[in-house]
Order: sequence, then C-alpha cells, then structure tokens
Amino acid sequence: MKKLLFDLFPLILFFIAYRYADIYLATGVAIVAAIGQFVWLKVMAKTIEATHWINLTVIVLFGGATLLLQNDAFIKWKPTVLYWIFGVVLLGGRYLFKRNLMQKLMGAQIELPSAVWDKLNISWATFFICSGALNLYVAFSGQFSESQWVNFKVFGLMALLLVFVVVQSIWLSRHMKDTP
Repeated sequence: MKKLLFDLFPLILFFIAYRYADIYLATGVAIVAAIGQFVWLKVMAKTIEATHWINLTVIVLFGGATLLLQNDAFIKWKPTVLYWIFGVVLLGGRYLFKRNLMQKLMGAQIELPSAVWDKLNISWATFFICSGALNLYVAFSGQFSESQWVNFKVFGLMALLLVFVVVQSIWLSRHMKDTP
C-alpha cells in the first residue's frame, strides 16, 4: 500500500493543485513531485524501477512542453503516451525479444502455464493501449470539459485499473498451478 501511495504521489498532488489553481500550476506541481520522488529514491538508496524512469521522462517532457508552450494538450497526452509505452514494451518484449515481461515481473510470486503467461501479457498490453485511447477520447473529443478530464485521469483511469486487476486476479486464480 505504501508503494502504491508513493507511486501515486505526483498524481495526487496534480489533482489537489488543479482544484486550487489551474492545469498549468498542477502540471508544474506534478513535475516537481515526480523529480522529488526520484531524488528521494536516490537519496534513500531505494531501487529505481524502469516504470519510475519512464514516468519521470514522460512527465518532464510532456509537462515541460505544457508549461513552455502554455498548451494543455501536451499534459493531456501524457497518460496516453505512458500507457502506450507500457503496452508496446509488453508486446515488443514478447514478440520481438521472446521475453514475457509479465512473467518476469510476477513469476517469482505465482506459477502459471506458459500459455496463460502469454494471455496475461497480451491482456495487460491491450488494457494499456485501450486505456490510452480512452484517455484521448475524454481529453480531445469535445464531449468533456478540462475538469472532467482531470477527474477521469485521476479517478476514472484508476478505477479502470482496479477493476482490471480484480478481473485478472479472478481469472488467474483459475489457472494457478498448485504447489505442494
């Protein structure tokens, strides 16, 4: 739970700053929080995961472009780019490098048949790609306000992720190998 809250720290601060100011201040706060998070990991000699590097890079690039050009389209693209990177990495790892990254990530905790690992990898990649596309729809379709997009980014995408994890857990429980 502490890790989840730590990982959500920049997003939580983004949301709070947006409620009290605007998208630009919120973006600046998220950038500072992400950099601060990274510095804290370094100072505390904690493991810096690939996801931390990717998230930091994307928030600094897209958030920086948002602030520099005073164009909120860049920060609205950030969740999509992040999710699509994750989806492409999962698919690329599997089909280009013959490595199942979900198995590498979770293989120490659970034992599954090879075909199930492949389905798990594809389902996560699909989830990330579809979530990224949904973010673009909410951000740019003209059907939603900026405030609605912020709420979707913070709560909607998180809710989708939680529902997906629960469904995945139920599905995985049917396929887990019994260990003596």
